[in-house]
Amino acid sequence: MKKYNVTVNGTAYEITLEVVDAADVKAATAPAAAPAPAAAPAPVAAPAPVANGGETVNSPMPGTILSVNVQNGAVVKKGDVLMILEAMKMENEIMSPCDGTIASINVNAGQSVETGAALCVIA
Repeated sequence: MKKYNVTVNGTAYEITLEVVDAADVKAATAPAAAPAPAAAPAPVAAPAPVANGGETVNSPMPGTILSVNVQNGAVVKKGDVLMILEAMKMENEIMSPCDGTIASINVNAGQSVETGAALCVIA
C-alpha cells in the first residue's frame, strides 16, 4: 500500500493505493463470459374456441381484475371493452375478440389472474 496526498479543486485528500502485479490486472480486466441467452417468452394463447362455437377470452398476462364491464347475457361487438386488468401498475383493456353474447364470466373485480386464465366466454 502506498499513501498519497491529492488536491482536487482546492481540497486536500489523503488516498491509499494498493500495488498489484500485472497478472492480477490482466485477470481483472479479462472479458467475462457472455451470459446465456434469455429464454423466449411463452406465447400468449389466442382465444380458444368453445364447444358450442363461442370463444374463451384468456388473460394475456398476470394481474388483477379492476373492473368487469359486462354481465352474463350481454351482447358485445368485436373491440368492446369487457374488463380492465391491472398489470405492473398499468390498466389494460381486455377487449372482445368477436361479436356475440357473454355466456359466462369467470372472474370478479379484485381477483388475481395468471397468464392464460379464462376470463369469460363469448357465445
